[in-house]
This record gives sequence, C-alpha cells and structure tokens, in this order.
Amino acid sequence: MPFTFLAVSVVGALFTLNGLRPIRWKYVALPSFSAAWLTTELAAHHLLWQLVATIAFIALGALRDWPGVLALAITVASWCGVAVLVKRSLEAGEVVEQALRDGLGPDYMARIAPELAARYDRSLPWRRLMVPFRMGLPEVERVKDVRYAEGAGRRHLLDVYRHRDRPTGCPVLLQVHGGGWVIGEKRQQAVPLMQHLAARGWVCVAANYRLSPRATFPDHLVDLKRARAWVRSHVAEYGGDPDFVVVTGGSAGGHLSSLLALTANDPEYQPGFEDVDTAVQACVPYYGVYDLVGEVGHPITNETIKFLERTVLKTSRREHPEAFEKASPICRVHNGAPPFLVIHGRDDTLAPIEAARVFVERLRARTAGPVVYAELPGAGHAFDVFPSIRTAHVIRGVERFLDYVYSTHLARVKAEVT
Repeated sequence: MPFTFLAVSVVGALFTLNGLRPIRWKYVALPSFSAAWLTTELAAHHLLWQLVATIAFIALGALRDWPGVLALAITVASWCGVAVLVKRSLEAGEVVEQALRDGLGPDYMARIAPELAARYDRSLPWRRLMVPFRMGLPEVERVKDVRYAEGAGRRHLLDVYRHRDRPTGCPVLLQVHGGGWVIGEKRQQAVPLMQHLAARGWVCVAANYRLSPRATFPDHLVDLKRARAWVRSHVAEYGGDPDFVVVTGGSAGGHLSSLLALTANDPEYQPGFEDVDTAVQACVPYYGVYDLVGEVGHPITNETIKFLERTVLKTSRREHPEAFEKASPICRVHNGAPPFLVIHGRDDTLAPIEAARVFVERLRARTAGPVVYAELPGAGHAFDVFPSIRTAHVIRGVERFLDYVYSTHLARVKAEVT
C-alpha cells in the first residue's frame, strides 16, 4: 500500500507540474497540452481527487512505511502547486478587466447602456463549475441543424441558441469552431459563452463548415461567409438583428473568424453571393492562429508547413507565398477593421502567442476602432471549452466588451433616427 500511494502521488504531482509548466517540445506538446488543459481548468477537481485518495491511503495504513511518508510529502507539494493554478484562474477576472480599461478607456463602463450594465453579476457560478460538463441553462433553447447552404451534408448546418422567451431584435453572435481546419463540430466549443449570452438576450449561431483535406482553403472561409449571409437573411426569424453581428472562434476558429472580420464583402470569398453584405460589427478570437508565413519572428516548423501545404492550402509556400499571406490574418489588417477583443493564454503550446501580440500591435497601429488584448496567465489552448473559473471570468469580460460595442451601435442608430 505505501508504494501504491507513492505511485499515485507521483502521477498527481506530474499532472500538477505539467499544468504549471506545460512542455512546448514539439514531440510531446500535444499530450502535454491535453494533460495541462484538464489540470488547469479543473484544478479544484484535481485537488479534490488527490485529497480523497490521500485520506483513503492513510486510512489503509499507507503511512506505516517510508514510501507512504514520502508520498504524503509529494502530495502536499502537489497541493501547493494546485493552489497556484487556482490563483492564476482567479486572476483572469482582473486581467480581462484591466485589458478592457486599457483598450476602451478607464471609464468604458459609463458608456455601456444602463439597461445592459444593470444585469452584470461578477460572482462565480460555483454550482455550475462543480459540474462542468453540464453546460445547458434552463432558460436557453437550441434549434438544431438548420441548413444555411446547399450541399456538403452536415457541414452546411448550424445551430441557433436563443432565450426561451424568444425576444426579437437581439444582437447576434456567430461562433466558429476550431480543430486545425480538419476536425471539429459546432456543438463542441464556446458552449458556455453561447449559453451565457443567450440567457442574456442574445441570439447565438454556431456553424459547421467544410473541413480539410476534402476542402481546400479558402473553402472554409467561403462557407462561413455563407453562414453570415444566412444570418443576414434569416436570423430575424429566430429573434436576431441581422445588422448587429459579432463573430468569435477559437484556434482555427480564431483564425477563420479574424479573416471573416477582415475580409468583409471581398468578392473573392463570396462566389455567387458577391452583393451580400458580410460585414461584422466586432470580432473576438480566442487563441487564434494569425500567422501562416512566419513573418513575426517565431519559427514555423517544417511539419506545420507540410501540413498546411498538403492538407489545408494544398499549394507550396515557396512557389505561392501570396496564398499563405492571404490566409494569414496578420497580413490582412486594414484601417476598416471592426473592433477586436483578442484573447490568448500565456501558456498556449499550440498557437504561438508571439503572433497574437504582433497581430494586436498591427490592429492598434492601422485601425481606428477599439482593440483589446487579454493575455491570460496560466491559460493554455482551448481553456474555454467547458465551464471553469477562468472561463467564467473571461465570459463576463467578453460580455462587457460586446455590450460596449452594442451600446455604441444603439447610440448610432438612435442618432440616425432622430
């Protein structure tokens, strides 16, 4: 029993250590990310199972020999590490709030419509956080598998999240899932964000799109433009306002949502529907991939280049560098870009944070609209997939940013009417 306790304690400590310092070495980055993701976003649960296991081992006499005593010491050290993980998660609220003050101004809350600001609750929903994989809210309904374009089977379907009271004229969120352009599905990401916003009166639309290797970029972006066109034509039937739409997405979804925002009405990506207005009023990319050409100083591995060449863009970067530039949001920044809130984890081992920083710098240098950048300590890739302490804080910050942009929109509409 003492040796079993020691083995379990070492495993728990390794998970904690990996959560504190995830490994970036390319050959183990993916498994390290997976382990760190579960440990950091479920830190309280990680602490709980270690505590229960420790009590059980002590009750079974594991401390009668030196391996058990050593195991207890390792476990206590692991608990200290978990406490650091929880602290980092709790800090996310202030980090996002400071980012909003820096990007929108210290008095930004005063410019949010009072009826929107009155509903804010910055307390954490602990009951939901304790059961993180039950993400639905009773006041929200989901309309499943609405077709937004012909062909491509389930890849041209979307889901609509809305309040059960079915209000009208609601602001709209378009969600783009990630998955490296080759996997992923509309029900797998940003569900906590969509549930929260739908409960507050938003209409949220989560769209599938064609995936590689069957699809070749820009097929992915064209599909999302079609989804945006569907929103313009049909979202009013579900209570949404087609004239106020924001787009969000994580990882490859962050890449595609940024391109969608930066290529509004570009006929190259709207074959057959060139005259449809596909502009969005704001963009909130999470841990996005912004640079496919490696121009900001961080190296792109040969494996990544080969993957993009063979699977996604299906062309040589050496022979057609312009294709990779056109697919890089960092190269598509222009002075007409909508407001951006860029969110990235400081411990992201999959999407380079250096590119996110330069992307934000270029947005701030070349655009007149607000640009907010929240760099989250201790956060890795895909941290927001299910409810967690960090996710809850970030969602509330995103809500304030969107309400700020929406309040500006409402004031502009009111001025035009009068």
